[in-house]
Amino acid sequence: MLPSRPARASAVALIAAVLGALLPASAAQAAPRTVQGGRLDWGIKSSFQSYVTGPIAKGGFTLLGGAATVGGSQFRFHSANGSYDPQSGALNSAFSGGVRFTGHRKPDGSFELDLVISRPTVRVSGGTGTLFADVTSRSKGTGRVTRAAQIPLASLAVGGIDMKGGGSPVALSNVPATLTSQGASAFAGYYTAGTRLDPVSLSADVAAGVPAGAKAPEKQPDARKSEAPGGEEPAQQDQDAGKPAGGIEDAAVDWGVRRTFREYVTGPVSRGKWELAGGALDGGALFRFPRGKGAYDSGRKSLDAHFAGSVRFAGAHLDLTLSNVGVKVADGKGTLVADVTSRDPATKKDVRTAAVPLVTFEAGSLDAEDGLVSLAEAPATLTEDGAKAFGSMYRAGTGMDPVSLAVAVDDRAKLPALPDLGSDTTTPTTSTPAPAVGRKTAAEPGTAKTAAASDSSAGTVTYLAAGAVLVVLAGAAAFVVRRRGSGGAKS
Repeated sequence: MLPSRPARASAVALIAAVLGALLPASAAQAAPRTVQGGRLDWGIKSSFQSYVTGPIAKGGFTLLGGAATVGGSQFRFHSANGSYDPQSGALNSAFSGGVRFTGHRKPDGSFELDLVISRPTVRVSGGTGTLFADVTSRSKGTGRVTRAAQIPLASLAVGGIDMKGGGSPVALSNVPATLTSQGASAFAGYYTAGTRLDPVSLSADVAAGVPAGAKAPEKQPDARKSEAPGGEEPAQQDQDAGKPAGGIEDAAVDWGVRRTFREYVTGPVSRGKWELAGGALDGGALFRFPRGKGAYDSGRKSLDAHFAGSVRFAGAHLDLTLSNVGVKVADGKGTLVADVTSRDPATKKDVRTAAVPLVTFEAGSLDAEDGLVSLAEAPATLTEDGAKAFGSMYRAGTGMDPVSLAVAVDDRAKLPALPDLGSDTTTPTTSTPAPAVGRKTAAEPGTAKTAAASDSSAGTVTYLAAGAVLVVLAGAAAFVVRRRGSGGAKS
């Protein structure tokens, strides 16, 4: 005999209540989440780099828009933004920065080879992946310049990757890439479609619970960026000292030292790394020394400021720390100074020299606009003292990385944003980034797919537990219904 309707309703209500209590919140988060911050590491094609810089093309490359180099032959693009759907695994992540390759210089100063690749975007959906990019190229046959926005440049082999249920950051490691037909055309005809390109790695921060298109909460500086040893914070940076003197509300100086020096430090000869301390931040192609204090004279257009943070370069043949970074500007001329600590090769002891003038640069008038005094990428030249600080690795007069400066003289003014490398940012010592999301590589055929991220494994356990409890409850509910049905028959 069928159980009574009230009994059946009670059993259904009981199961529904347990479902609502046991299933994790992630089960209902079907909406895509916002990607905010992260980086993409890609060498494009290392053999092409060698050709460009080799004895035939006699060219080189220029980094654009905050792009950096990492490892032996990779470019790092920054400030990821887009969306990620943990339910379907779909990822749409765009990055900033670019690289320009030039070679085969003509008598008129132009280049026969001139290729710009910028703003790479990775889209993964339904087991397929594509890398899009803006490309400007000069045909090697006709010399005609073509410009294309967000063309499908490379196909990504993501068929063995489980993208579902990931947490933050979402990371892919060494994904094989091949040139598309449109990419071959944009590549100025140097390679044909299907040519293997360098593998692609990325890491993208996901703002949990923030739907795509909604404004994610402002990211706080990653404490891991300033925990490394190797420098002490200067006395001028006392947090309790109150408002900086001379009308400075906040200030920062950005300087990458020298790109080839960073590549040497992390390269196969030195096999080293850099460490940030005291609040210094890594912007990929530069280091930011923040919380500037000092004096700015709007009449004389002069500046004397010191900044927080330090950077230590350590490798097989060097140990160099720059701390207490300062900037002095007068009469349109600027000097960047720092305390320099280096290891004496003979005594093996650290030797520290204070306030070494490392580089000079043209500062212009340093006028304030909307409460902000700024200087963007001023070319810098190594001084005699700077050459000594670098162990005579470079001669005085050598071009170093440009200096950027921002000084807020109004409490409403905001400093320019630093390139956002994501919360997983660490000093690059190898070309292998964060662990993959469910990666099953071609070198490991038949390997079981791993969990996409730590939070998804916890969710799986919860689902299994919920299922087990529901089986028990369903049986108990059926038993209650059956007993009630039997009781009714007897009466």
